[in-house]
Amino acid sequence: MGHFYEKLFRRTLFTLDSEVAHERGVDAMALLGAFPPLCRALEAWSSLPAATRPVEAFGLKFPNAVGLAAGFDKNARAWPAAAALGFGHVEIGTVTALAQSGNPQPRMFRYPAQEAVINRMGFNNEGAVAVAARLAKQPGPAARRIPLGVNLGKSKVADLDQAAEDYLSSFALLADYADYVVLNVSSPNTPGLRQLQDEARLRELLGAVTRANRQRAAEPGKRRVPILLKIAPDLTWPQIDAALGVIAEFSLDGIIATNTTLARPGPFAKVPEAGGLSGAPLRRRSTEIINYIARTTGGRLPIIGVGGITDSVSAGEKLDAGATLVQVYTGMIYRGPFFAAALARALVARQQN
Repeated sequence: MGHFYEKLFRRTLFTLDSEVAHERGVDAMALLGAFPPLCRALEAWSSLPAATRPVEAFGLKFPNAVGLAAGFDKNARAWPAAAALGFGHVEIGTVTALAQSGNPQPRMFRYPAQEAVINRMGFNNEGAVAVAARLAKQPGPAARRIPLGVNLGKSKVADLDQAAEDYLSSFALLADYADYVVLNVSSPNTPGLRQLQDEARLRELLGAVTRANRQRAAEPGKRRVPILLKIAPDLTWPQIDAALGVIAEFSLDGIIATNTTLARPGPFAKVPEAGGLSGAPLRRRSTEIINYIARTTGGRLPIIGVGGITDSVSAGEKLDAGATLVQVYTGMIYRGPFFAAALARALVARQQN
């Protein structure tokens, strides 16, 4: 299926601007989601053998270890079809409290020879109110085929001193619809956002959100939602240690490692485009960070590994390094819509050998 995609569809999609091709992909996935019987048939085809045990993490069960990373379905339009494509979970967003158009175009660039992408999208999304309204009309947490994560970011116009309040606004609107919530403090494309990874600011943010989570869980009919933090690959080891300390202090449920990088390794040294680099060049660094986190925490903190997954070998490296789950996005751009299904099967076969 992947070879068929590369020969027939990828060539056509790659004649389009990267962001236009992305929107076509979201449109196609949303259209598929509008036909539940077709989704169920595709899901049966792509699913793992019935005897396969689900992956368990932060109190949730995942039919397989492969998820769709945030950044693809920013506005919760397409995710209902994710299980049909073989994903074991999906993460929407990044969603901000206020609707925003993002950075000027063009802002997404493919590098096929390196299986990489540079983007500076800038959290373009319809805002938490609109996304919440859409999620309210879609299958809820008890009726989903796979877990749904909601990735939250800071509105560009919110000052750093207002960041906690800004995240809380989104959390209040979206937590009821999420199987888990991710606090994204690591995108390089919102000015100042990565400063929220500094220990003092991170403590303020995590304290505010976990407190709100406890308060809502005490309300009738409410439940505590797992909260994860997504970090950058450009942190130093001491910075990661500090973040892990704050995560432990507030008993977060997991961590996502990693977001895109500002580094420009190898052939990217002379690339003029600003933004976050994703894809194969990120593979080694994200795996190093996963391994460091797993060793530092004694394997007690669930990790979702992201960055440079293009096949079962690169995905297996992250699981071996200590990740419980993995996510893909750039890999799907180059390998096609059924990449997750093939990857999930390969990972199960790998465990059995």
